[in-house]
Amino acid sequence: MSSFDSTDPSRSPGDGGNSSAMGDPFAQGRSPDAIIVGAGLAGLVAAHELTQAGKRVLILDQENRANLGGQAFWSLGGLFLIDSPEQRRLRIHDSLELAKDDWATSAGFDRDEDHWPRKWAEAYLEFAAGEKRRYLRDLGLRLTPIVGWAERGGSGAGEHGNSVPRFHLTWGTGPEVVRVFREPVETAEAAGLVEFAFRHRVDELITAGGAVVGVRGRTLAPSHTARGVESNRDELADFELRAPAVIVTTGGIGHNFELMKKYWPVDRLGEFPDTMLAGVPAHVDGRMLQIAEDAGASLINRDRIWAYTEGIENWNPIWPGHGIRIIPGPSSMWFDAEGNRFPAPNYPGFDTNRTMRTILETGHDYSWFVLNESIIRKEFALSGSEQNPDLTEKDIRITLDRVRSSDAPGPIEAFKKYGSDFVVAETTEELVAGMNERSRGPVIDHDHLVEQIRQRDRQTEHAFSKDAQVQAIHNARSYLGDKIVRAVKPHKILDSTHGPLIAVRLSLLSRKTLGGLETNLDGQVLAGSGETIPGLYAAGEVTGFGGGGMHGYNALEGTFLGGCIFSGLRAGRAAAEQAGRAVTSGRPESGSAQGEGAHS
Repeated sequence: MSSFDSTDPSRSPGDGGNSSAMGDPFAQGRSPDAIIVGAGLAGLVAAHELTQAGKRVLILDQENRANLGGQAFWSLGGLFLIDSPEQRRLRIHDSLELAKDDWATSAGFDRDEDHWPRKWAEAYLEFAAGEKRRYLRDLGLRLTPIVGWAERGGSGAGEHGNSVPRFHLTWGTGPEVVRVFREPVETAEAAGLVEFAFRHRVDELITAGGAVVGVRGRTLAPSHTARGVESNRDELADFELRAPAVIVTTGGIGHNFELMKKYWPVDRLGEFPDTMLAGVPAHVDGRMLQIAEDAGASLINRDRIWAYTEGIENWNPIWPGHGIRIIPGPSSMWFDAEGNRFPAPNYPGFDTNRTMRTILETGHDYSWFVLNESIIRKEFALSGSEQNPDLTEKDIRITLDRVRSSDAPGPIEAFKKYGSDFVVAETTEELVAGMNERSRGPVIDHDHLVEQIRQRDRQTEHAFSKDAQVQAIHNARSYLGDKIVRAVKPHKILDSTHGPLIAVRLSLLSRKTLGGLETNLDGQVLAGSGETIPGLYAAGEVTGFGGGGMHGYNALEGTFLGGCIFSGLRAGRAAAEQAGRAVTSGRPESGSAQGEGAHS
């Protein structure tokens, strides 16, 4: 049994050992009130809530301290909010009722097992329209003034998509979202309420009398790798730890392509791609899903997987197969691998899953954007904190310079120069030749591609258009936020004054898991019978961000960080309350209060 003493090699300085000046409180006979498995955002939120209630917390993670905050650190920091002050200042008329309609039509809940996902969706929308902004603001989080319009749908009021812009960008991006929870947890660590045990890999949930009472696993050899860099899996020793509550917050399956392929919804999206870029680090492996299932947990909606269609190879990778997502404005033309323009509404930023299906139906696993310099300057953003240094570093001067600049942002210019997916050309002949050099099979016919671009270009010569994408650009520019920073004025792509021409090869990119451990609204994990498993909680992506899949089939974006925060909050508060009841009732700390759990 690991005691986390100074001889434990997994606790070497700089590798994730406890920095508390009070030593190792849980090695002195004081057992924790809760064990949290996973030091990502949901785990930090749960720990924050527990320590606010005065509870002692032990946080385990298979990676080192450099990875504290998990995948949230790499994110753009987008948050889904409803009827916010930022929206109202931009004259966006949003409401909880409209958001509920958008969520319902996007989620498409249609299964018996969607009972708890529906309830989580309802609760999350109430949170996004109410407590969420104030809760984060009280922790010191601030937002940028421009609200983004993600997943626009474009195929009807009763189908998937955001009716209005709701993507609120954090001032400081993902690292700032992590910081506002990391700092209070580290303060609690210094006070002796939190113990971190990095390089501790959980392999089993300990059960007794139907309850989960602890964890078993192996310590791993020290790793001094930087955040996101793949670490070793050299095993050192066994450990066994016990607590009245275990909260699983270990994320999804985004770097486990074998598991993704096993559950990939071929009937809905098409065959699993031969080439898939990794949008998350190698440690996002989904191991705890099977471990929890082995302990009796119910796993639902495993086939609901959220991958992106606009992935590009990172020319400067951090983890194996590292891909970056382009967050595009509405003007780039989108072609399949053979050079055929996608039909409406398969436009950049409109409907991820519909376009995913359209791409895979071609029999190929990649596609192309064709655009020009004017479009890339204004409309290309790269997802990720490291690709947006001005926002991440909260530098207002550089951010304003970026908005005003006639050049593409520095990270975009780097991809144009070094990225293997980018073709920059002065003529259409050079452009198509470069596309064919990067082909993974088909040869694009020059004349066919160019004629499609010319047909589209003719639709920009006047204020009217029968081209649905050109209509969508006009619609986007009617929103001030898009007009300022995201949507360029319609113009001819082949107009040399807007050149050079650019083509970007787009691969599919793994990202989020929309199914997982089934939980009630307290974050208590359910068994297959629908009853709660005493002592076991879960939060974050391992729960499909709540209940086992609160997004249903589609995400409206800005909902992943928010889902980690909301589910971590609910699980942390419930576990703290349970710990309090166990103490006041005199029950053993591994007691089994069930709470609400049965299916209705």
